Formats: sequence, C-alpha cells, structure tokens
Amino acid sequence: MNEPSSTPRLDLRAEVRRAFAAPTTGGGSTGTPHAMTSDLSIDEELNLHSIGWEPMEMVSGVSLHSIPYGYWNWGQGEIVGASSAHATAFAHATARLLREAGAAGGHGVVGVHIEQAVHPTYVEVSLVGTAVRPLGGSQRLDKPVFASDLSARDFTMLMVAGWEPLGLATGASFVFAPRRSVGTVLQQQSQNVELTNFTEAMYSARETAMQRMQERAIAMNGTGVVDVKVQEGPMSFAAHAVGFIALGTVVRLATPTHQLIHPTMVVSLNDDAVAFDAQTLG
Repeated sequence: MNEPSSTPRLDLRAEVRRAFAAPTTGGGSTGTPHAMTSDLSIDEELNLHSIGWEPMEMVSGVSLHSIPYGYWNWGQGEIVGASSAHATAFAHATARLLREAGAAGGHGVVGVHIEQAVHPTYVEVSLVGTAVRPLGGSQRLDKPVFASDLSARDFTMLMVAGWEPLGLATGASFVFAPRRSVGTVLQQQSQNVELTNFTEAMYSARETAMQRMQERAIAMNGTGVVDVKVQEGPMSFAAHAVGFIALGTVVRLATPTHQLIHPTMVVSLNDDAVAFDAQTLG
C-alpha cells in the first residue's frame, strides 16, 4: 500500500490570483514586463502559471528535404531514400524550433503543432509551438531545451505528477508492397480476399517506424513515449508503396517516485444557450 505523499497541497486559489496578476507584472520576480505572443488558450496559460511556468513567444521550425527522382518506382523492401529524407527533415525542423526557443529565453516548447507531408520529390515538416520557462527563469537550466506536442494542460499534469518531457521522437518507414503475379491478380478479381502483399508491407513499415521512434527515445534517456500519433496507409502518388509515421513526446520520471494527482471538482457557471423565442417579441 502506498504511503501518503508528504508533498504540500497546492493552494489553487493563490496560484490563480498570481496568474491573473502575472500579465501586468511580467510574471518574473523583478516585475519587469515582457512582450509575449502565445497560441495557448487562457485556461492553458493559467495552468502554466499554476505550476510556476509562463509562456514566452511563439516559435517555429521548418525543413524540406529532397527525395531523389525515381525512388518511388517499383522495387522491393524499404524505400530508404524516403525514410531517410523524413528523418532528416524532422531533425532539422526540430533543431530550428529549439534554437528559436532558446533565443527567446524559453526552457522548452509546449503545444507543438506538427504538419508533415510526403511528396514524390521531397518531404516537408513544419513545427509551431509556444516557448515556455519557469516564472522569472532568466537563467538557463542545466537541461537542454525540450519540445513537446503535449498541450499546456497535459504538460501541467505531467509536471505535477513528477514527470518531465525530454523532446519529440519520431520514426518513419516507407515500404514497397510486393507485386502480385498476373495469375494472382486474375484469380482475385472476383473474390473478396485479403491483399497479403499490402498487409505484409504495412506490418514491415510499422515495426521499423516504431523501432526507430523507440531508439530515439532511448537516446534521450527517456523511459517512455506518450501521446503517440500515427499516420499510415498507401501513398497517394504511389499506390504500390505504403508508409507508416509514428510521433510522440519522450518523458521520464523527474522525482524519486510518481506523485499522485488529487483531482479538483470544477462546476461550470456558464448558462446554457437559450434558443430564440418569437413570443418574446410581443
């Protein structure tokens, strides 16, 4: 049976009051205001302030990496050029995002919006998020700047529970679906059967992509990847090829033990929308 945590309970009322006062005082201990641009919602910013963090500036990272012509033609196994192009484009976009966050004085980036597209001759990756830091944290921590696609709300819950984000990890693999023989095609035209060539290709792409994402997480000294999102299926411009992309936030436990989160009941005071009543015109 777990022992009750000795960590003092957070005074939510005091934290909310301090959060409302932060925009006018600049949030720091010196009281010096700073310009701030954020794509976070109001409640997300209040969540950040409740754990002693503040948004700094919107930052972005973009990279387009070419794929040699002819790589999507018929072949066997993995389309190495496409898989490598995606890995390189994502790494460059992430590096630029973190560089902007560091220049803005941020210790990390939360709520990263990820847009990625695979084209016949290039891979495009675009990252946009909000740089954040501890209140008044003008000095850089010993830890490197992190990036996370977790919302500010999820980031807050993660930190309260004693965990910390380390960065984004991704894995991608593009594989040719083996050709079916002419006899097999004719035989299956009037049958409702599984296309084993595409099934096997998808399994191969998935296993390789997941392994690469996990290897990236291990390289960051993480203990897991959360909020994993996947994109999978045949390529629109190459029906004989399938792709699998996995992406998530690498995390690890920052405290000796996991901290239990005590939920707080919240009752909305917003009135339900009332439909227009024509009788009120009388």
